[in-house]
Formats: sequence, C-alpha cells, structure tokens
Amino acid sequence: MHVQPEGEVTAPAELRPVFRRVLLKLSGESLMGDREYGLDRETIDAVAEEIIEVQSSGVETALVVGAGNIYRGMAAAAEGMDRATGDYAGMLATVLNALALQDALEDRGAYTRVLSALELKEVAEPYIRRRAIRHLEKGRIVIFAAGTGNPFFTTDTAAALRALEINADAILMAKHGTAGVYDDDPRLDPDAEFLPELTHREAIERGLKVMDTTALSLCMDNNLPIYVFALADGNIRRVIAGERVGTIISTPAEEES
Repeated sequence: MHVQPEGEVTAPAELRPVFRRVLLKLSGESLMGDREYGLDRETIDAVAEEIIEVQSSGVETALVVGAGNIYRGMAAAAEGMDRATGDYAGMLATVLNALALQDALEDRGAYTRVLSALELKEVAEPYIRRRAIRHLEKGRIVIFAAGTGNPFFTTDTAAALRALEINADAILMAKHGTAGVYDDDPRLDPDAEFLPELTHREAIERGLKVMDTTALSLCMDNNLPIYVFALADGNIRRVIAGERVGTIISTPAEEES
C-alpha cells in the first residue's frame, strides 16, 4: 500500500474547490448498497475514493456517519428498548461504520483519525475540538463517531454541532435514494415537488424531513449552509467544485438581521 507523505496535497487539475473545510454527513443507509442492512464493501470503497479525491484537492474534510444500516438489522431486538439505551446502541453502531470507512480510506493511502464522543480508547481517540481541528490542518480526514455522546440527539444534530465547532464552511448531506429535498416523500408521492433552494426557516416551518429541528435550528442560528444531494458517483466532487447539485438550504443575509 502506497501512503503519500502526510500533509502533501496534490490537487487534480479539474477539481477547483470553492470550500476550505467541509463536514460530510453520510447516512448509514448510504453504506449498505443494495443490501437490506449491513455494509457493502464495494459501496464503501466508491465513497472512500471520492472522499480522498476531495481531500486531495486541498479541502479539509470531516465526516459524520449515521447508523441506519446497522440499526435497521437490530430493529426487532431494539423494539421495546428504553429510548436512552437504544440511542447508546445507535451510537456504537456509528463507530462500526466509522471504522469501516477508516479502513477503506487508509487502504487507499489516506491519513485518518476517528474521534469518538464515547470513550473507546482501543479503537478511537476521544473527541477534543482543538485536536480535531489540528488533524484537519495536518491534512488528515477526521471521522466523528458516536454522535454527540448523549441520548435523545440524532447524528444530524451531531453533524451540525461538529461542523460549527470546527468552523466548517458548509455541511454536505449525501442522501441515499433521493436527489435532494422535496415538499413530500417522493417514494410515497410521485408528484412530490423538488425544491432546489430554500431557507433554514422554511425547512423547519414546513416540517421537511431534511434534518431534525434541533440540527436545522443550530444551522440557522449560525448561518451554516446545508447542501443536500444524492450519494451518486461524482456528486460530492461536483458540490465541492461549486456546481448546483441537489438542494441548498441557507439563510439570506437580509434575513439574518
């Protein structure tokens, strides 16, 4: 395995990023390919290759991954479980996904760090904000695991919180099976309207299932834009290059005051 010198950045000529630092939010379902649950190595490898291309272009890259692909498989066992206990189980499931992503990234020569909100010192570093920022500055891909470390908060909220803590320019939400934000669930309503652009407030008031309300409120209060798009080949790179892909959620300057 060839590993490039740490911190060395070789940008592909065709990729000219418009961001300095981003947080990429991946749903757990996006890692399971065509499986009903679990992990699909081919899918993970494809995602890893695109993440490395983005990071190699000079964009400091952090990740938050969900756990739907694993939690779906244990849904029967979780039925009737105490909410807090179930949330902790979900946090541990995100660690499994983070380790799978780390392995795929490092197989391709990337330097990575998994930072966990729960103490798991044998497999991950504890989450410390300044340490995370320093890893990014050194050209490492940082994977945030175990959500916020607290029950009753989703990985969407963890993504918003970590993005703000590391001063990311934007959250990139790569979705499984949807091209962006619609006014209704397109899987249930074939006439659902695609929304290429909307504000944080509109997303909250219309109850659109983009992120949970806590996460959207955090982003709105801190004017952090969210790019929602399908996890399809090349889409992450296209968003990084400034192309209009999927839906942009932002708060206009005049609305801030």
